[in-house]
Amino acid sequence: MHAGKTFGLLEAILWTRRAIFRFVIISTIPTVLYAIFDIKQIGLPWVPIALIGTAVAFLIGFKNNATYDRLWEARKIWGAIINSSRTWGIMSRDFVTNRHAVKPLSEQELKALHTRLIYRHIAWVNALRYQLRQPRVWESMTSKENSEYKKIYTVPEEAVKIEDVLSEFLDKDELEKILKTKNPSTQLIANQSAELKALLDKGLIEDFRHMEMENLLKELYDHQGKSERIKNFPYPRQFATLNLYFVWLFLLLIPFGMLPEFQKLGEYLVWLTIPFSTLVSWVFHTMEKIGEATENPFQGGANDIPMAALSRTIEIDLREMLGEKELPEPWTPTKSILM
Repeated sequence: MHAGKTFGLLEAILWTRRAIFRFVIISTIPTVLYAIFDIKQIGLPWVPIALIGTAVAFLIGFKNNATYDRLWEARKIWGAIINSSRTWGIMSRDFVTNRHAVKPLSEQELKALHTRLIYRHIAWVNALRYQLRQPRVWESMTSKENSEYKKIYTVPEEAVKIEDVLSEFLDKDELEKILKTKNPSTQLIANQSAELKALLDKGLIEDFRHMEMENLLKELYDHQGKSERIKNFPYPRQFATLNLYFVWLFLLLIPFGMLPEFQKLGEYLVWLTIPFSTLVSWVFHTMEKIGEATENPFQGGANDIPMAALSRTIEIDLREMLGEKELPEPWTPTKSILM
């Protein structure tokens, strides 16, 4: 997530500089043919090109609205995960007591039980973010779009292995079993449910509290499923692909339509086709690029959901509920990019 006040102009130009170079070349070739080699036949009437541009503008607007909806929904899901995590923290700490216990536990044993329930939840949050960072075929194009930013920041899930993170919160046996499963986050919640059943049998929680905590596990499954839906169902390929074709059709036609228009203003003014064609192409292409950079909010791009930072927030909150003093530092932006 870009955490700065604004995108700087130089930053935007750096992000799009390769496209700018392409547009300069695309506009220079027909201008040279038209002005130097006197091939006037390549000049096209501007009206049909403008009509294509109008249609392309609507398509880009539709795509950007749709991809922003995907990004915003992803952020709302992770906001709900934070809220549900805090609720799980207070329930684990305050619902699990000796009040109805068949065999009461010592204070140390009870504290260890609270810690296990909360730490397993922190492991679930981290396992989920690692699963959502796993690449998909349709993310390859947008990964290239984010390559400029990846020179200045590191994706945490690519720098640190999942087993190194989960080992802080799970015992060795559970960690080994979890890492062998195809969906670790799903199995971690299943383990939470199994432990709640065992606590119910021991009287450490009674029926009502067991039901409330199981309902919260159901909410966590809902949050996970919604995240997986966005991750595993791409922005429809027919829209993404055809939009790209239409945009490039328009971008290639722009200089051919501008040549006759600038020719009317004067013989030498035809060379203005190059800067103005480049400028118009840059605007349309950048708007298309914004949509591409937004459509996959979990892939680790500069504008994606900062799952590592949100996971760290959850970890700090829950460990404070346990009374711990030695807490990790919150994630901070690297050159305005927060992961």
